[in-house]
Amino acid sequence: MRLLIALLLPWLTFFTIGRPFAGIFCLLLQITIIGWLPATIWAVYALGQYKTDKKIAKALSAKA
Repeated sequence: MRLLIALLLPWLTFFTIGRPFAGIFCLLLQITIIGWLPATIWAVYALGQYKTDKKIAKALSAKA
């Protein structure tokens, strides 16, 4: 679901992963037509990093 949001409304992705300042900056970037593609790429990348961070945290907590 978040991937679909990242493709359609990139700025909203940052709010769902707890990065509101990046979301505001992404919204400003997305307002321009030229900035839409970089905003989408950035949102998909940030979503991937968020998922990776969650997996690492889960693995570390399972070890302890």
